[in-house]
Formats: sequence, C-alpha cells, structure tokens
Amino acid sequence: MELSRIAVAGASGLIGGALVRSLTADGHDVVRLVRRAPRSADEVQWDPEGRRVDAAGLAGCDAVVNLAGAGVGSRRWTEAYKTRIRCSRALGTTALAEAIASLDEPPKVFVNGSAIGYYGETGERTIDESAPAGNGFLPELCVEWEQAAMPAEKAGVRTVFTRTGLVVARKGGAWGKLFPLFKAGLGGRMGDGRQYWSFISLHDEVAAIRHLMATDGLSGAFNLTAPNPLTNREITEAMGRVLHRPTLFPVPAPVLRAVLGEMAGDVLGSQRVLPKRLLESGFTFAFPEIEGAVKAAL
Repeated sequence: MELSRIAVAGASGLIGGALVRSLTADGHDVVRLVRRAPRSADEVQWDPEGRRVDAAGLAGCDAVVNLAGAGVGSRRWTEAYKTRIRCSRALGTTALAEAIASLDEPPKVFVNGSAIGYYGETGERTIDESAPAGNGFLPELCVEWEQAAMPAEKAGVRTVFTRTGLVVARKGGAWGKLFPLFKAGLGGRMGDGRQYWSFISLHDEVAAIRHLMATDGLSGAFNLTAPNPLTNREITEAMGRVLHRPTLFPVPAPVLRAVLGEMAGDVLGSQRVLPKRLLESGFTFAFPEIEGAVKAAL
C-alpha cells in the first residue's frame, strides 16, 4: 500500500519519536498530534482526555498511528495515576477513532497501540494472539484500549492493534532504566529470575509498525515481540556479557513490591509471548535474539 501522509499521536514518546524519524527519513509527510496550539503546518491539536481532535487536520492522511498514553512504568500506581493511564489511552483512542470515522475520506489504516499486558500472567506457557485476555489492571486496560477503536472499525477503516512487549532501547521505557544500572555493574536478576520477558528491539518495533501499516489486508491484533522470549535470568546474563559487567546484585521480590507497589506484579510476572501473526504476515526480524537487540540499542 502506498502511504504518503501519516498522522502520529504520541510522537514525543520512545516508539512514536523513532517512528517519526524513520518515516521522515524515507520522505513521508508526517503530521504530529500535539496538545498545545500548533506551531507549524505539520501539527494538529488534540486533547486526548477531553476527547477532542481537530479532525480537519487528519483530512488527506493515508494512515493514523496512535501511540499516545501516560507511561505505565513512569511512577508508582496510585489510584489517581491508574486513572490517568486508563483515560490517556481509552479516551484518546476514542477521540481519534471518532475523528477518523467523521471524515468524508477516512485514512486507509488506523494503527492503535496496545501491549502484551493484555494477556496477564502466563507463566511458562507460550501464547500467541489467539489467547484470551488475562485478569488485572493491565489486561482490563488493554481490552478497553482496543475496544475504544471501534468507531474506526465500524467506518470500514482497516484497524491494527500492536501488542508491544518490552522495548530494548538505550533511553526511554523500562530498558532505559536498566542500562545505567548494568553499566555501573549494579545489574542483577529480579525476583527469582524465572519469569519470562518478551522483548523487541526498538528497530524491529518501528519496522513492524511500518510493515503492518503498509501491508494490505492485515488487521486485528499483532504481538510485537521477538520470536525468542527469555527468562529474566537469561536476559540479565546477556546484558552482563554485552556490557562486560558483573550481574551480582539481584533484587529480591519483597524489595520490588515495597518500591513499586502493585506494578511489581508485572515486573515479577511471566509472559512468554510469540509473534505468530506477525511472522505469518512475512515480517523478518533484524534482531531476533537478545544480544543483538542490546547491541543495537547501544
């Protein structure tokens, strides 16, 4: 599919920023959604929590990508912050989907961010996109987040949900907090280290989003995770090898719970997620293994 004009919500975030840089470098016309008053022709104002979007600014876009939302790992999950996380995603997605549906000529595709948090705790069992939603805050959030895109789907717009895993990046996200610790020789497994972490390099995350945008006929949920999820212990060892640092400082589960509160359950939880539909669609990972992903981040 030929895509020339693409709107991106969440363009200032880790994934959104990398996506905008990639698209711009290849000559695409990128429109960024911003909360403040627009300062240039390539900006469109919106208010996610207020469910307001300048729909006229989306006219002529071939694709809309929504990666906006308050950071899940940015701070402790108080009830107030959980509400902010939920509203920033569900209400923002509803606003975009309704704006898209209102256009006389809507975009060809709507890519809406989601997360493998959809599945909840899965232990050692491997799962793909056919698995049902789990229980708890993150699964409920992801279900609501995806359902909020319904207006665009009903309007006949091809809609894709990117259920992203842990993104391996030098700055931003969970890995951005891990790198300084490991570089200082203070890295170590978390809890017993047997929980599975489903990761993806930032390079492959952006490439996968672009693949899903550009490939006709692809819709529904796609797991954006490398095909070889590993345990936290195995990832810790790989980080130590790549960075040439010891990994002697494990973080006991009680300490994580004391520091992180409810969010510790997701750090200690296990998700062994496979990108079945992404692989079936013909996508090829540049960094399918953790060591390559870590080196790419550096």
